[in-house]
Amino acid sequence: MTDSPQQALVDIAHGASRLQLAPQFGGRLLSWRIGDETIIFWPEQADWNNVPRVRGGNPLLFPFLGRHRVDGRIGEWRDAQGVVRALPMHGFARDLPFSHEVDTDGRGVRMTLVDTEATRVQYPFAFRFEAAYRLVDTHVLDVTLTTSNRGNAPLPYYAGHHFYFALPHALRGDTTLTLPPTERRRQLEDGSISPPEPGAARYTLADPLIHDRFHCLQDVPAIPVRLECPALGRRIEIELDRPGSAPWYAVTTWTETGTSDFYCVEPWLGLPDAIHNGLGLRWLEPGRTETASLRIRVADLA
Repeated sequence: MTDSPQQALVDIAHGASRLQLAPQFGGRLLSWRIGDETIIFWPEQADWNNVPRVRGGNPLLFPFLGRHRVDGRIGEWRDAQGVVRALPMHGFARDLPFSHEVDTDGRGVRMTLVDTEATRVQYPFAFRFEAAYRLVDTHVLDVTLTTSNRGNAPLPYYAGHHFYFALPHALRGDTTLTLPPTERRRQLEDGSISPPEPGAARYTLADPLIHDRFHCLQDVPAIPVRLECPALGRRIEIELDRPGSAPWYAVTTWTETGTSDFYCVEPWLGLPDAIHNGLGLRWLEPGRTETASLRIRVADLA
């Protein structure tokens, strides 16, 4: 792969708002810019030979998300018949090429992944997985994940997002995260999920309590997840209560290091290892289709 694979990129625009996506690189949303303002972070020196491991954009997490363990071994899962299979962290979708179709008005794109002989070794199910992005207006982005069971047996899955929101690391202490009612959990060293503890309604992004944490939603959230950075004059809202959507299970918060100029806020349909612990595990009956939708809204702080 070349260092500048421009032929593989798709641009979506509406007014001053622009998305750049790479369907052939895991269906990855690379960046979102509104004028000169960066909303979704993408590094200038991205390694195009290893895009799945680049810290930026929005990697798609499917069919399972997070780390899985079997008898202490990371990267494996056991099915209902006792068969153990390998599966990479966050699933295989971010490693694979998607087909794509741009909306006729140029304001949206749908990217699709279907099962192959290779995917069925890791995940023995016939599926169709689609990620759709659409600019509703300059400051509003709709994102929908659609999963279909094309096989004859119930299909287990729990998908999710990994949005890298651009934020200078020096501003974390001044940036707040507001959440609907949640319980806070994390994954322990042995792979188990910690007992729930009461979540706060508001944190700063410098608070160690939210590093690598799962904020498990207690109900369908009537209020959005909200990031506010006064220094940038920016508010980002993630609306999870969308018509017809499957219920989001948790919002995960994470960043890589103390000097990373991004912070990840990730809506998930389940928790890591849900195929074993059941926390958010979803089942699709044969022939059924399910969507999980959200809306991201960017606004200036008054």
